[in-house]
Amino acid sequence: MASIGTQVRKTCTSVDPIVTDYAVGYFNHLSGLTFDAVMSKQLDLDSEVQFVSEMLVSAGADKEKVKDLSANILEQLNTQLKENASKLELTGDTSKRLLDINVLKSHNNKANLNASLSLLGVGGDIEHAGRQMETRVDLKKLAKAEEKIAKKVAKRNNKFVKYEASKLIGERKDEDYDSFFLEINPLDFGSSAGKSKDIHIDTFDLYVGDGQRILSNAQLTLSFGHRYGLVGQNGIGKSTLLRALSRRELNVPKHISILHVEQELRGDETKALQSVLDADVWRKQLLTEENKINERLKEIEKLREEFDEDSLEVKKLDNEREDLDAHLIQISEKLVDMESDKAEARAASILYGLGFSTEAQQQPTNSFSGGWRMRLSLARALFCQPDLLLLDEPSNMLDVPSIAYLAEYLKSYPSTVLTVSHDRAFLNEVATDIIYQHNERLDYYRGQDFDTFYTTKEERRKNAQREYDNQMAYRKHLQEFIDKFRYNAAKSSEAQSRIKKLEKLPVLEPPEQEKSIDFKFPDCEKLSPPIIQLQDVSFGYSPDKLLLKDVNLDIQMDSRIALVGANGCGKTTLLKVMLEQLRPLSGYVSRNPRLRIGYFTQHHVDSMDLSTSAVDWMSKTFPGKTDEEYRRHLGSFGITGTLGLQKMQLLSGGQKSRVAFAALCLNNPHILILDEPSNHLDTTGIDALVDAMKNFTGGILMVSHDISVINNVCKEIWVSEKGTVNRFNGTIYDYRDYILSAADAAGVVKRH
Repeated sequence: MASIGTQVRKTCTSVDPIVTDYAVGYFNHLSGLTFDAVMSKQLDLDSEVQFVSEMLVSAGADKEKVKDLSANILEQLNTQLKENASKLELTGDTSKRLLDINVLKSHNNKANLNASLSLLGVGGDIEHAGRQMETRVDLKKLAKAEEKIAKKVAKRNNKFVKYEASKLIGERKDEDYDSFFLEINPLDFGSSAGKSKDIHIDTFDLYVGDGQRILSNAQLTLSFGHRYGLVGQNGIGKSTLLRALSRRELNVPKHISILHVEQELRGDETKALQSVLDADVWRKQLLTEENKINERLKEIEKLREEFDEDSLEVKKLDNEREDLDAHLIQISEKLVDMESDKAEARAASILYGLGFSTEAQQQPTNSFSGGWRMRLSLARALFCQPDLLLLDEPSNMLDVPSIAYLAEYLKSYPSTVLTVSHDRAFLNEVATDIIYQHNERLDYYRGQDFDTFYTTKEERRKNAQREYDNQMAYRKHLQEFIDKFRYNAAKSSEAQSRIKKLEKLPVLEPPEQEKSIDFKFPDCEKLSPPIIQLQDVSFGYSPDKLLLKDVNLDIQMDSRIALVGANGCGKTTLLKVMLEQLRPLSGYVSRNPRLRIGYFTQHHVDSMDLSTSAVDWMSKTFPGKTDEEYRRHLGSFGITGTLGLQKMQLLSGGQKSRVAFAALCLNNPHILILDEPSNHLDTTGIDALVDAMKNFTGGILMVSHDISVINNVCKEIWVSEKGTVNRFNGTIYDYRDYILSAADAAGVVKRH
């Protein structure tokens, strides 16, 4: 009788070879299981063969021919099963099964294939066909088969298939982390050995969900071990590109593991440290499997005592024990390779560097706020050490000490990093290369940090503008000569020559003009001191638990103060004491009676009524001016033209922040108190903010994590730590070095 492969290929000549190969592999797998004492007893050959038959028919094979093929293969498999059954009864289970980690996700694989089959209207259900049967299907071929089938159906129905999250792998709502991790990073240990981990994706288009194209004929090249900063204006599609990579909607090789820090961790009763350890699903699954095997080995020892040493039952138990011992050795080798014994110390070190005290690491994750759960997500990704680490504005969730730790940690990260950030200092510290996303394309600035990139980009733009202007002037000169002498007999030959020159000139596109943003804080009259003065101020919600103690701080009209320190150390509390929103338990807060303060916090942005326009919102919230006055005021903050009349839900995050800046300046403040003012602004917006703060005639007290902004604006650094606030003698970079020295002294691991 011909082999199963020959029978299938001869019968299914009209079927895509990838689908045929999958069917052959499935049948061969069933054939192999008939030799297995355990698995053969669980086989339901009728349903398994029927499933593959329906798949072949749905893929275009002749129904009658497939029916005959199925009958022949079923008869062949049943014969094998009967012949092997008697042998296995005598010898017991002597097969040596290799550790197949993919079995951990076989149920998901079957569910995924069902999603593809449902596109064709097929009633077969692989998910419930022999549910307990271990699958050794070639997952790469299966994925290709799914994609081919889906594309054919889409073409048949004339549908446009967008790049959206994981449609071909059965995206589920509220999917758990472990399942998603295993889908994106299949457990295939050793598969990357000897393989390049460089990423090169040729000519692709990328769309957002509504069909808007954000990249056209783009190329993405990431060299393994490099750290890329992905920059560009807000709304250009940087986060969408990261999301497409993280879900493998772009063709990243399967042996390259990926993790994307995008959403905050869902809180539950799991302790923070354990949640970081659990993030490494590979390690978690291996430890679980190791525990199961050890439990079974204990059971085997007890069962052996119930039978005679020479009995068939003892022989079967010994065979099983030998098999499990081999599994256990493989698992132990993998755990040693990943240094599992050092995992807890490494996880604790990462958490400490990101601001989690030893006590906080033992608290349940649902006890943390959203910002701290974002830090947990970052810690989990750093702990897993994927081949490609994707970070989206990581510094937005961190304070200056944590940013300093993260930057130092990433500088020695052994794999590839792609981070979206508008924090210049962070990119200067971390990035080895810059990718500039604009005009539906990606431009590469290799071997450059952000400052070098910015200078190079400006030079490129100026050179392109110069070349364009020169050519336009030359074209104009040629055209004027042609127009003047085209019909002049004496000059007609020269005119024709210039026409040919004009036709041969390359057509140059006008260089891209970046949108510039200008805004200005209004001038204010001078006040006599004291402006704001804190003398021996202490505050707490109870006298025995003080958050601040003996704080002395003086703000003048020319002050440029940065207030820094770890999150939760009392910076926002201090601002509220200055604003008289909180009363100190002791000490004095002195303010000039004519003082007007402009206070900005992200809460103000979040609390705006986005269903109204900026003009309508300001007129309702701060009445007393005409619409024209509000529009003119918004214009001084870059909200020009019709932007002030659009619903604010249509504005970008940076534009909403500028509306909030405009609102706080309606009363012409003498002092600006700004809590993280650069969040949600792109580099253009941050530059405009820095210029506005430099030119402001009043005083500024700013809480910020952006070292570059602090360095450009502030003259004084005040540090909130250990329950009080003190002036730091040095620059913000000196403070960063001080933080790193303290981390070293505390034994925080920052290198790999």
